[in-house]
Amino acid sequence: MSTRSKTIPQFASEAEERAFWEREDSVDYVDWSKGQRAVLPNLRPSTKTISLRLPAHLLDSIKVAANARDVPYQSLMKIWLQEKLHSK
Repeated sequence: MSTRSKTIPQFASEAEERAFWEREDSVDYVDWSKGQRAVLPNLRPSTKTISLRLPAHLLDSIKVAANARDVPYQSLMKIWLQEKLHSK
């Protein structure tokens, strides 16, 4: 890929910059062959809500175990699931 041929202008506001990039192609301004992957270590992984039916006695036992560890029972269930997956 060639180096960028156009200079990115200075913008007076974020709205002005947004309007500029909506009508322009970044290929004319950025040499994407020199791009590097960004590492964002402080981002939380995305989560998805699920519905899980458990026998009442099993849920009660999980809640007791979570209470003994002073963590929410949903968090304890996630920890146990992750440990089980990584132990294989």
